Amino acid sequence: MAGVLRMRAQAQASDPAQASDPAQASDPAQASDPAQASDPAQASDPALAQAPAPDPAQAAAPALSRIAVVGGGPGGLYAAALLKRLDPAREVTVWERNAPSDTFGFGVVLSDETLGGIREADPAVYEALGRDMVRWDDIDVVHRGHRTTSTGHGFAALGRRRLLEILHTRCADLGVRLRFRTEAPPAEVLAADHDLVVAADGVHSRTREAHAAHFRPSITTHRCRYIWLAADFAFDAFRFEIAETEYGVMQLHAYPYEAGASTVIVEMREEVWRAAGFDELDEAESTVRCAKIFAEALGGRELRSHRSAWTAFRTVVNARWSYGTTVLIGDAAHTAHFSIGSGTKLAVEDALALAHSLRDHPTTGEALAAYEAERRPVVASTQRAAAASLQWFEELAGHVDRPPRRFAFDLLTRSRRVTHANLRLRDPAFTTTVERDFGCPPGTPPMFTPFRLRGLTLRNRIVVSPMDMYVAEDGVPGDFHLVHLGSRALGGPGLVMTEMVCVSPEGRITPGCTGLWTDGQAAAWSRITDFVHARAPGTAIGVQLGHSGRKGSTRRMWEGIDQPLPEGNWPLVAASPLPYRPGANQTPRALDRAGLASVREEFTAAARRAAHAGFDLLELHCAHGYLLSGFLSPLTNHRTDGYGGDLAGRLRFPLEVFDAVREAWPEDRPMTVRISATDWAEGGTTDEDAVAVARAFREHGADAIDVSTGQVVPDETPAYGRSYQTPYADRIRNATGVPVIAVGAISSWDDVNSLLLAGRADLCALARPHLYDPNWTLHAAAEQGYEGPAAPWPAPYRAGNRPPPTGRRG
Repeated sequence: MAGVLRMRAQAQASDPAQASDPAQASDPAQASDPAQASDPAQASDPALAQAPAPDPAQAAAPALSRIAVVGGGPGGLYAAALLKRLDPAREVTVWERNAPSDTFGFGVVLSDETLGGIREADPAVYEALGRDMVRWDDIDVVHRGHRTTSTGHGFAALGRRRLLEILHTRCADLGVRLRFRTEAPPAEVLAADHDLVVAADGVHSRTREAHAAHFRPSITTHRCRYIWLAADFAFDAFRFEIAETEYGVMQLHAYPYEAGASTVIVEMREEVWRAAGFDELDEAESTVRCAKIFAEALGGRELRSHRSAWTAFRTVVNARWSYGTTVLIGDAAHTAHFSIGSGTKLAVEDALALAHSLRDHPTTGEALAAYEAERRPVVASTQRAAAASLQWFEELAGHVDRPPRRFAFDLLTRSRRVTHANLRLRDPAFTTTVERDFGCPPGTPPMFTPFRLRGLTLRNRIVVSPMDMYVAEDGVPGDFHLVHLGSRALGGPGLVMTEMVCVSPEGRITPGCTGLWTDGQAAAWSRITDFVHARAPGTAIGVQLGHSGRKGSTRRMWEGIDQPLPEGNWPLVAASPLPYRPGANQTPRALDRAGLASVREEFTAAARRAAHAGFDLLELHCAHGYLLSGFLSPLTNHRTDGYGGDLAGRLRFPLEVFDAVREAWPEDRPMTVRISATDWAEGGTTDEDAVAVARAFREHGADAIDVSTGQVVPDETPAYGRSYQTPYADRIRNATGVPVIAVGAISSWDDVNSLLLAGRADLCALARPHLYDPNWTLHAAAEQGYEGPAAPWPAPYRAGNRPPPTGRRG
């Protein structure tokens, strides 16, 4: 253990995406924790006592003579210390309703970034923390008896009790008034005779709730139950262990925080928690039961609790963080799931930013606005990563069938903050092993491995995603399409997809959409496929067939997206007579049986023309609220016949179209289906629906599912972010075994490699990156030093396969 729990002079690169943080377990206002002394003012730390006070001439502006801090957790205490240190003449008071000896939680993990900010703002606190922190490098993932270790991660932790003792002592040495066992007056009362009220009263913030009309909080309760416990020994790594029990999957998160102690968190889905009977056990019984379930990880040792309770994590988001002279920090303002270890980190960084803003701005209003402007993007990014991590653990049962090393890689990259390239730097041996398991030849990145769909072998895993161009004349693709698709084919992807090609004039989105309802259109497409096959050999070209449904007869995107044409509108058809935007878009006619048959034949005829035009792959567009998607979603299909009602009824017509197209399409050429896996709207397509839809198409012969989301109803509320749609692809792939194409804000080759290695996707489709750079795939190969057969430069371009010299180079 001496080599594991060692102090280092300089911290390694610590990644908060891999750190659990017990500060999220409870309300910081209930989490004061002094040292062994009942009065922290008497527990003097020499490093803190000897720290020089700042020059009063450097006092912060605006002049804040009286400051109230509600809540004595790490964020509130550190804010109090910083604000007092910046101006010793200030009166700073912290209200904490619990006794100094009360505490919740056990260990705290802090990133080196956070520690660096503490060192700059208050070297005395940094020095005191440094004497007690333990550091380690490894993460152990234990899955089905196999222990996979990844190294190079650089963690730093200490006991929550010790952290609060240091902050109590620092506050006392600086002259901060600490009022324990005292309920803080309401914020509006404090604001009447204080210049600033800092609400650090945690996830259950009374301040936030009292002024909810101003802060406008949004609180989401999630699907897992968890409990904070401790073990009286130090794990030699950050440990994740999976237990597959008769009740369902459970997981353990554990890490050391001092030489003889570790934090242990046990988590599981709500339904697993109830099936296992934890809802009927008290704290002591739950602790004993958890120790038995994870006896191997604990070496048969017992667990201990301290006011521990099962709880469901709540994500807190506020529209505003300040109201008058009252400001929220830490969990009162925002929370991030403990699995990325950001609770105490965010609270401490909030305190730092707030103190600096008050120092640097002339008025309190400007300072609070600057504080929020600085912190909100950082917090939003952290919450996106935390949401991805939380969702991964909620869906853990869908990941456990992966081989051990792939499972470990999937877990390590779950938040999207740790990536393939990042892990390669930290632990090249581990990453190389995962690549070898995946089937990468030496020196070949995962994205440049081949993939087979029916009789088509794609030379790499990159797809140019369908992108509507809206520049066709009478549905005929012209020179623009030849250059657009041809240039991207020359850029090296495995597959280039057309925009949605419409099966009839009435099935167009706009007058500029391409089509395949005439032989002349097919001949124009042949010109493009011939170019791709002749000039970009090895690149496949696919066609996406679709019908606009109720979203048709609109202007081109840049003229007013989804807005009806000023003149020349054509009639629309849909599953149900529901306009896309009531009052703006026209009401479509619900297809009767004759109409259904006619549309089905239009798809079939278009598929035959696509085959004759030389396309290598056909994708049926059943997403984004267009006609077939409109049948699938309960929000847009209100039919009472056999083509509506339950999911089986809503699937009937899309499957009939698929079967007809599959019969018309050559047997050796693959077919894929694009779906919207969620409508991002209440009452819409559920996760279970999406899996069932994918499974149904798979059973009817689909070779892959292209997993997109949304665009079904205009009042959707998407959770945008990097790779934000990939969890849906991941879920479908794991639940059905069907190959999936992931799409949606995938912008880097590092993301592609990470998604493939983790088993979340088989192919990755990128749109905007290919608009920015038609040679995206070739440049990705060059940047990774890959020169193999999966990304050959066209002969006329070979001289440009390295970046040209710039500036004074060359």
